[in-house]
Amino acid sequence: MLPLNIYLSGEIHSPWRDELISGCKERELPVSFHTPVVTHQASDEVGQILFPELTGGFWRDKASSSINQVRIKTGIQKSDLVIIKFGEKYRQWNAAFDAGYCAAIGKPYLVIHPEEFIHALKEVDSGAFAVASNNDQVLEILQYLTTQA
Repeated sequence: MLPLNIYLSGEIHSPWRDELISGCKERELPVSFHTPVVTHQASDEVGQILFPELTGGFWRDKASSSINQVRIKTGIQKSDLVIIKFGEKYRQWNAAFDAGYCAAIGKPYLVIHPEEFIHALKEVDSGAFAVASNNDQVLEILQYLTTQA
């Protein structure tokens, strides 16, 4: 079996990460997972919490983004594979940035998104080694990658 260290990027408004992790445990796949901060408020407010003197949306968001990027880039760099989910409700610009970062450093990534996003994400999809529309497809891919001899 080939163990994989996987970074889970993308939308934080659905339980897709927990479902994917549970599915891997049920299949006893040799994988470990790392994530960004997935509590929206904590991620957005870290700059203001650590640097309360910052005022205005730009500087607060700049500080939060910079701090979060340390965790995100480290997680991506240390992973064997990045899985990036684009959700239906919000546009995840951060997820597109993570895909671009993966492409720039040659890190394999897989994307999950609904079919209606195919045109909008064609460049992201083009760089991905696989495109899935749901977690079940991802589980099948991970099963193949970790257990085939």
